Amino acid sequence: MVYLYILRIEDMKKRKVRQIIAVVATVIAVPLLAFTGKGTQVDMDRAEARSAYQLINKVRANPDAYARALDIPRGLHTTRRALAWNDTLARVAEAKAYDMARRGYFSHVDPDGRGINYYVARSGYHLQPEWLERKRNNNFESIYMSDDWGDAPLRVVSGEEAVSELITDADVPSQGHRKHLLGLDEWNASLVDIGVGIARVNKSDEHKVYVCVVIAKHDW
Repeated sequence: MVYLYILRIEDMKKRKVRQIIAVVATVIAVPLLAFTGKGTQVDMDRAEARSAYQLINKVRANPDAYARALDIPRGLHTTRRALAWNDTLARVAEAKAYDMARRGYFSHVDPDGRGINYYVARSGYHLQPEWLERKRNNNFESIYMSDDWGDAPLRVVSGEEAVSELITDADVPSQGHRKHLLGLDEWNASLVDIGVGIARVNKSDEHKVYVCVVIAKHDW
């Protein structure tokens, strides 16, 4: 079950079919609950997505208060700018989380060979042409997956837990997710808008949570 929304049609005054076809941009918007196969249910958790967003801004504003809990050094020089929630980016993040849940992959590049830059631009959120030279490009996305298997007790991973693990970034030597979410370098500190999507897969023997965080900007 997929819904397509037309986000932008330019030059409607000219009413030329060839122009309309050329400039229509679409993005997948997902339902709050969908079934992807026998016994598999995908739920979109928008309340937890908002909680994740709020925690990111709290850590940015006062990283020392979270240093012990997130295993980050005190005195970390984060950007103090609060990220602004962007509904367009939230739809893109939801679509990516849902797609990973539906098709059962976990990667910055989807099975069609496209990265998040492609989908951000398709949504109508303007990006610089240089950022779109390769359809695999990703300058704006962090992703997370957690799962529970078999007879293990179901533990509902919250949005805050998911972004906490991304910020801790224990398994990534470059700490690229931490830099992205907290704005720890020049590029990531310049990003201003955010959207978060959380998809939960629930079936009898498997429970997974997919999270996508998109933090972006329009210009250099």
